Amino acid sequence: MDKWDSRFMEMAHVIAGWTSCYRPGRSIGCVIVKDKRIMTTGYNGAPAGLKTCRERGECMRDRLGIQSGTRAELCYAIHAEQNAIIQAAKLGVSIDGATLYCTHQPCSVCAKMIINAGIRRVVYQEGYPDSFSLDIFEEAKVQLERFDPENAPEINP
Repeated sequence: MDKWDSRFMEMAHVIAGWTSCYRPGRSIGCVIVKDKRIMTTGYNGAPAGLKTCRERGECMRDRLGIQSGTRAELCYAIHAEQNAIIQAAKLGVSIDGATLYCTHQPCSVCAKMIINAGIRRVVYQEGYPDSFSLDIFEEAKVQLERFDPENAPEINP
């Protein structure tokens, strides 16, 4: 890890503040970087044109009693990683060989998208109850690193 990792992780946390997720603690941000340049960003929230959970005033997953880390398809929100990858495709930006910084460990659905997008390195801070994603990252030889803010290099030394 170097100061750039700290900088881009800080950016992921800023982007996480844009979330429209209703659940406390589910503010997730993502930054995709190539050659120390930000290619795209993403946060978890409803697809364009749909009401957000905040606008709806509830979390459908809470109402249905769905446990975190399961049944990701039963949610209005799209994950931060998915949003960032979709933005790259929409804008015609190559993210092949890029690094993805995310405030949380990607789930297995996002992991598969990350692998197929050609992203070679993932840096995340918070864990997530999905060990399968860790297994498929390892098998795909995607470098996975957990960011430790306590031991991170200073941004402006």
